[in-house]
Amino acid sequence: MTHTGNTHDETAPGAAEGAAGAQESSGASLRIGEAHSARMYDYLLGGKDNYPADQSAAEKAVSAFPTLRTAARENRKFLGRAVRYLVEEAGIRQFLDIGSGLPTAHNVHQVAQAHDPSARVVYVDNDPIVLAHGRALLSTDERTTVIQTDIRDPRGIIEHPETQALLDFTQPVAVLAVAILHFLSDEEDPAGVVEQLRGALAPGSMLVLSHATAEISPSTALGVQTAYRAQGVPLTLRDRTALADLFDGFELVDPGIQVVSDWRSTVPEAERPSHAEVSWYGGIGRLA
Repeated sequence: MTHTGNTHDETAPGAAEGAAGAQESSGASLRIGEAHSARMYDYLLGGKDNYPADQSAAEKAVSAFPTLRTAARENRKFLGRAVRYLVEEAGIRQFLDIGSGLPTAHNVHQVAQAHDPSARVVYVDNDPIVLAHGRALLSTDERTTVIQTDIRDPRGIIEHPETQALLDFTQPVAVLAVAILHFLSDEEDPAGVVEQLRGALAPGSMLVLSHATAEISPSTALGVQTAYRAQGVPLTLRDRTALADLFDGFELVDPGIQVVSDWRSTVPEAERPSHAEVSWYGGIGRLA
């Protein structure tokens, strides 16, 4: 699981290395000697913005879950399809990507602005390396910014001066929390985090979630959990019902919660990876 619910909380760190880590505080210093979920995810996607600690941790997770790279790629593809749906069909022009991770190909702003150059994106991550790389990449794009804040501080995200300067919360905004909430334990109350974000949104806003699960292939869960925890990257795996609960207050968009490789995919079913190879759910909800 990986760019990676109600609370069948099978606490496990490994199936998802979300695009953005929740493991360090928003004031985190540059700790390249410790694995970080965002940089592990970058490594799994074939990126170069990672360090030996991230590479070692990711390889240990791959040993426990051999198709982890496939899962990471499928999660990234889901993100792309979700953004295309939001901009082309739902009419969304404002995006708040929480746990965005390191820049790679087909970033949210690139997908959205390919359809409408006026689309605006705020990327949020707690890793200072993500902030540095993102600011360098986006230095000439006035409609996109990167802020260093933690998903555990939703109010801080919404009220951040750069968020307020770029996004108009009286109009619909898409909140993307892709492969990030599974890094929050039940005690950290991911549902409460989503509720606080929802409270800042106008009707017509959208929520995109993806989340690692042990529901599909329980036999791999313990190994992945052990591998992640050993590297200081906690993960809580949740089932479909738990993920549905995180959409409380939102109306799910067809086809509802699906394995990310299936969600509105145009790839023939026979050519997609098996659900066990992905073990990641995703979906989109609309705020009435």
